[in-house]
Amino acid sequence: MSSSNVKKALSVSRLSTYEAVLVNGKALNTEQALKLYAWNAQISAAFFAPLHLCEVIIRNAVADGIERVYGTNWPWSRAFEISLPNPTKGYSPRKDLINARRGMTTTGKVIPELKFVFWEKLLTKRFDGRLWKPFLFSVFPNYDQKLTVSEMRNRLRSLLENVRGLRNRIAHHEPIIGRNLETDFENIDAVIQYRCIDTAIWSYRNQLVIPLMGLKPF
Repeated sequence: MSSSNVKKALSVSRLSTYEAVLVNGKALNTEQALKLYAWNAQISAAFFAPLHLCEVIIRNAVADGIERVYGTNWPWSRAFEISLPNPTKGYSPRKDLINARRGMTTTGKVIPELKFVFWEKLLTKRFDGRLWKPFLFSVFPNYDQKLTVSEMRNRLRSLLENVRGLRNRIAHHEPIIGRNLETDFENIDAVIQYRCIDTAIWSYRNQLVIPLMGLKPF
């Protein structure tokens, strides 16, 4: 196998990120960089399982809170729709909802069509009065009891922001070697635990992230 041919196929610029990694003050050569690249791909793939569970669980949890206020058909609730921010630039949760429900007939079909960021945006201060002061602690029963509703809601939002950042890098095949992957995994686990301890235990038993962390070549 020619390492130089693999480097060309991946692109010189893409592999340069890995070749720039220093070990004992010395940059990796191409063969070493390819080993690190392969490990990055493997652990990225391993993260998809806990990320999958985290996203499904958080959207179901937030949807549970919305339903308690706006009913089972909340995607078609005008009151809910107008409660969503609708900026002229950037991401619009209101437009996302309108697009996601188009052609759909059930709430269960709408939920997976909404972007991950939609659920994160629902965990902002804007919704404390309507959703979270009444229902946060019942939707996330394993909450940190030292925190107020606003503090707990903001912790969840911050965790999701981190999780979404990791998810987006993996989805775009970007390197995650510069991240604190132990913290990333703990953040995913924390979100799941706040919703359901049993699911967190099951998720942990069925993940490959921790074993692969120990196999990092450099």
